[in-house]
Amino acid sequence: MKSRIHKCENCGRYTLKDRCPECGRAVIGTRPARFSPQDPYGRYRRMMKREMGH
Repeated sequence: MKSRIHKCENCGRYTLKDRCPECGRAVIGTRPARFSPQDPYGRYRRMMKREMGH
């Protein structure tokens, strides 16, 4: 059985469940996007990262 850790969008709590046990909201995966040298959206992602200040 694979277990994937998730993070709550609202409170930031980590869980293995599909919904946050604390606030009941949806959770998102914590895995980064796959890297590809031919990434067609890399340019836009870098622009967004610069605008957000990260």
